[in-house]
Amino acid sequence: MKALIVDDEPLARRGLLLRLAKIDDIEIAGECSNGRDAIQAVRELRPDIVFLDIQMPGISGFEVLRQIQGPGMPMVIFVTAFDEFAIKAFEAHALDYLLKPVDDDRLAAAIQHARDAGEERSALDHRARLLELVAELAGVDEVSLDDLLEKGIDALATGYLDTLPIKDGGSIIRVKTPSIDWIDAAGDYMCVHADGDTHILRGTMKKLEEILDPKQFQRVHRSTIVNVDRVRQVRPHINGEYFLILDGDIELKMSRHYKDRIGRFLPDF
Repeated sequence: MKALIVDDEPLARRGLLLRLAKIDDIEIAGECSNGRDAIQAVRELRPDIVFLDIQMPGISGFEVLRQIQGPGMPMVIFVTAFDEFAIKAFEAHALDYLLKPVDDDRLAAAIQHARDAGEERSALDHRARLLELVAELAGVDEVSLDDLLEKGIDALATGYLDTLPIKDGGSIIRVKTPSIDWIDAAGDYMCVHADGDTHILRGTMKKLEEILDPKQFQRVHRSTIVNVDRVRQVRPHINGEYFLILDGDIELKMSRHYKDRIGRFLPDF
């Protein structure tokens, strides 16, 4: 497994690196000292697992977690000095966590959890639980897509939205739908990727399909909706599947169950 270490403390990174170097099936893909570099490293290096410090100046570990949501998201093990009260949240949602200073036996157990969670179904469940944690911290649980739509926020006569209202902390962010690149779901939550940012919304893909203009947004997977205008390349794959390449080199899979929609991306198909 390719591992990325993210911690603003040089000694903490060094200690974890030395311990991981002794484990045969772990390859150190890189290390980062801040959240901004971590987000970029995850996108470029595509690690299988990230050891993520939570308390970092600037962009915290929780914000990193929000920004790396998407297909191919790595497994995440928290590395933290949080007290016992805060740890309860990690126990409910995380694959595993390590308390500083890191204990060798706990590290070995966390690595074994990552091995066991390597299969696709476990990885998807892991991501759903992490997304639930981020949603709770952002206050998303306090309001759902249905709640917002019942208030008639920016609904057009056609029934399609030109602005998607999303609760984030104590405010409502108005995301213009043309700015949305793609949306993917995990569990009861969705990640709305727009203008280089990721917003979290509680709701269903079915509801989003009903309120987004199908001329611009198409479902390409049971957990993915894509903005047609963002697709710059379509690559055939096995078993009738396709890969859609978006601006920014984002790669999304179109499953064979939705291949009848390929004409939306390839007019001459």
